[in-house]
Amino acid sequence: MTPLKLVFLGSDPIALPVLDWLAGEGRTVATIIAVFTQPDRPVGRGQKITANAIKAWALARGVPVFQPEKLTDDVRVEFAALGSEVALVMAYGHILRDAFIATPRLGTLNLHTSLLPKYRGASPIQTAIASGERETGVSLMRIVRKLDAGPVADVERVGITTLDTALDVEAKLAAASVPLVARALPRLRDGSLLFGPQDEGAVSHCRKLAKEDGVLDFSAPATALAARINGLFPWPACSVEIAGQPVKCGLADTVTAVPGGGVPGTVLGADADGLWIATGDGVLRVRRLQRPGGRMLAAAEFLRGCPVSVGTALGSRPMPALVT
Repeated sequence: MTPLKLVFLGSDPIALPVLDWLAGEGRTVATIIAVFTQPDRPVGRGQKITANAIKAWALARGVPVFQPEKLTDDVRVEFAALGSEVALVMAYGHILRDAFIATPRLGTLNLHTSLLPKYRGASPIQTAIASGERETGVSLMRIVRKLDAGPVADVERVGITTLDTALDVEAKLAAASVPLVARALPRLRDGSLLFGPQDEGAVSHCRKLAKEDGVLDFSAPATALAARINGLFPWPACSVEIAGQPVKCGLADTVTAVPGGGVPGTVLGADADGLWIATGDGVLRVRRLQRPGGRMLAAAEFLRGCPVSVGTALGSRPMPALVT
């Protein structure tokens, strides 16, 4: 059968495995005829204008690239002129209007990184980890005007371990998107791909994260604090104040083989794997730490250069809710 003419819309490296599959093994199923991505932005301390990874991927393969600042009527006309049969969206960063969504003959599909209807919204990976989930996934859905509310055709599930950060889970979800798309596109082409409505009674939403979310309330259980630290790494990253400096926490878990008790936020000790901190329920072990301007270090290395005394009291702040 003739490959589907596909336009891809995305701006984040999480989509690169899917693009690689489409350009390789999947080229008999679909041909990428164009890529839409965000305009080049200033990056890093030098604020140098830089192309994102999706644009770089497309240019390296001679795929036409479109970078509209806004999806105006003129842009939709350009999009329609491409003659695409399907559009695939993943982490694009633009809200698509109805006319844009309806342009491809077989519709506009989206890869959303949660098991819908859970965690619709802007931060599903981080929020799933921070909420203590042990499983998440990628959902393939039709885009509708309401955010992440479209009918779902298929999902690919991945596990979350107690030592997975957002970076780790993002990598798992990027890889999981490939078999999901590989299953779906042939069925879309032959008309056998079916979409079912989401359960509106099970919907939850996660918002865009802010720097202010990187705080810790040590009256919370140790398991909740470890999940929050891991879920919010690398950004906004949870911090504690040690010796008057904000110190980022890069990885955490809990320990049971040490005496509990103590006022929440009190440093109880350390081992080769981390710094022990009393909480409202259990003992938190912070395994990676980073001083301002320094590198993220394993706790043992960090503590050699920045000792923290047993009995040190770490301040707490209320943790803003991530889920509505």
